[in-house]
Order: sequence, then structure tokens, then C-alpha cells
Amino acid sequence: MNNITKLFSVMMIFSAANGLAAEIKLESSDFQSESENDPIKRLGESFENSGIDVSISITHLYQVNVHGGLSTSKHSGRHSGRYDAELSADLDELLGLENSRLFVHGWGGWPDTEGIGSDSVGSEWGINALSVGNRSMDIVEFFYEGTFMDESITLNIGKLDFTGIFDTSKYADDECSQFLNASLVDDPAIPFPEQGLGIVAKWDITDSWYLMGGAADAQADSRTSGFDTAFSDEPYYFYALETGKSISLSSSKGDLPGTYRAGLWVDRQDKTGFAAAKTTSEDTGFYISCDQMLIKENEDREDSQGIGGFFRYGWADSEYNSVTNFFSFGVQAAGLIDTRDEDILGIGYSRGFFSDQADNTYIRDYESVMEGYYNFQLSPSFVLSPNLQYVSNAGGEAVSDAFIMGLRMQLIY
Repeated sequence: MNNITKLFSVMMIFSAANGLAAEIKLESSDFQSESENDPIKRLGESFENSGIDVSISITHLYQVNVHGGLSTSKHSGRHSGRYDAELSADLDELLGLENSRLFVHGWGGWPDTEGIGSDSVGSEWGINALSVGNRSMDIVEFFYEGTFMDESITLNIGKLDFTGIFDTSKYADDECSQFLNASLVDDPAIPFPEQGLGIVAKWDITDSWYLMGGAADAQADSRTSGFDTAFSDEPYYFYALETGKSISLSSSKGDLPGTYRAGLWVDRQDKTGFAAAKTTSEDTGFYISCDQMLIKENEDREDSQGIGGFFRYGWADSEYNSVTNFFSFGVQAAGLIDTRDEDILGIGYSRGFFSDQADNTYIRDYESVMEGYYNFQLSPSFVLSPNLQYVSNAGGEAVSDAFIMGLRMQLIY
């Protein structure tokens, strides 16, 4: 608890330094003025001038199950947090390697728990996707990115996070700033490996149509370099192939951009089916997803205020996967309040159906989640986000529906 107290103290000091106590109703001009006087921002700009872009964030979450689930009295995991550090180096600027960059992402966290999901709620997906356990710092991404053939081909090779490359979403993909429930961050019907060694190639066939494929270490452990599993005596790989199309719908306030995707995956790990006599090393599935701007507030091309929506669907073989069908959808609204242009409201729903061949594991046929959050952008560096989740049939068990309340605080530099 002492570490948590210290963390809160640091967060409050930074918040005060950014003018949180003085003015809550900051408008766009206030953000600009404050940002120009931020010494940490100026330091970051000096890095950028040398071809290096550095960003650091600290996210703290308090969650409590106030009704239903497994327990409303357990305190373990109520406080959790994560710090992220990212570095992007322009290799053209630094080394003269044209159209190339190096990207490094490390994270650490506290405490040594997955949050309250397993003890208090019992959710199959996890209600706290940002929790990484008690880690000082793990390098979870470390890769080279280069573009070739008039920048129509992009190649990423190194330690990769496939969840940030395939089946992404503009509105539901970041647990630190968007939805917290894991089922609204990624599709649980896709058995993505942890961050590990891999390669991804993307072909921009036209300005609006792409084809992308990749292979990654299916046994990856994000806490290690990955060489021990990717090149072991018995390596197994996860393959993904995705195509996507960007479109623009017309409206009185300008174009409404959207992206529509479809993908296939193959997991080459040896898997035993629910009927013990069946095994496979070619588990397969598919997915579709999209995000689409629905309403634009004004005609400014650079202004993202308005309402956007997202949808995901995934299918996996019920013989070898506990989640055989999954869908999620929701909306994100930016700048709903006239004087709060930077605030964001998100509302999402997900439902995953359990395999009918796993009756011994799951009593209920599905687990569903409804989540809502509101990001109060209190300063350029500080965001406060109340969060509510309603979970039905948690873990496929015969437990009453759970209602979770949370408060997320994020410092960004």
C-alpha cells in the first residue's frame, strides 16, 4: 500500500503542475498555451529534432465489484497500474537508412495480480486488460520497420505484438485510454500469441486497399527475448492473413472515414480437442471487423470531434477452442460537450459463445459484457476516466451478474 500511496502522490503533483487544480474546463487554446510551457514536452521535441521520438505514460486503475460475481468483499487486485515507455528512431535521420525506423516498447506494472477479474468477478476475458503483474520492465516490442517499392510494401521484423497489427480498431484497441475489458480490446476467439519474434509484410495495393500477412512465435513469452521458443527444437508458429479497405462516406460536414477488414488465422501448436481422441496442429479461424465515423461535428478535416462506431466478429473451431463465436460493437463520441472538445465517451458491448463441446467447463452458453467510460482530459498530460462494466454469466458459471465500478488515471508525456 505504501507504493500505491507514493504513486498517487506523484500523480497529484504532476497534475497540479499541469494546472488541474486551477482550471478543469480547459479549452483548445488553453491546451496549446499550457503545452508550449511544458518543459517535458520541450525535451521531447528536442529528441524529435534528432530523429528520436520518446513517449512515456503511467496508468493507475482502481476497480471494485459492487454486485454479483464471485465476491464483493475481496480487496486483492483493486489497485493496479502500468507504465509504458516507447521509442521510435528514424533510421534515415540517424543512419541514412531511407524509409526505415526502429521501434521499442517496454512496460512494467504492479501488483502481482490480474486485477479483480479472477477473484471477485470470475470473468473469462478479464475486466482489466492493462494489468501486466508485478514487473519492473519488459521489452514487449523491438522491431525494424522499412518501406520498399515506392513505399507500397511495409516490412516489420523483430519482437512484435500481433494484437496491435491484426484486427485493430480505431475506437476499441487501447486498454490505457479506451475500453478496459479484454473482450473490447481484442477478439478472444483469436488465439493471439504473446508478444514475440515474428515478421509481417503489408502490401498497399491501392491508396485504400491493403493485403497483410505475418508469422509469429506461437509459444512466445512477452517477458523473454523469444529466441528460446522461436528457434527451439520444436518451434510452433501462428499465421495471420488480413485484407482491408478504407472508404469515405459523404456528409454535410465532410468525409466520414472508415476501415473494413477480413482475416484468417492458423495456429500450428499441437492442440487436443475436447474429445480426447482428437488432436490437431492446424487450428484455424476467421474474423471480420470495421470502424466507421458516423457523425462529424464540423467541416475541419483535422478535427476528430463526432461519433464513430466499431464492430468485430470472430469464429474458431469449437472442437479445439473454448470460445467458438464472438462479436462486439460500440460507439465512441468525442467532444460531446461544447467546452470539452478533448473529452471522449465510449460505450461497448461484447458476447462470446462457449463451445458446446466444453459443457464440463462452462455451465452457461456465453459471457457478455457492457462497458462505458468517459475520458476527462483535464490537462494535456492528465486524463481521468470513470469506468463501468456489467458482466453476465461471468466465466460461463452460474453466478449472478456482476457490476464493476472503476477509476482510471493516466499521465502522458
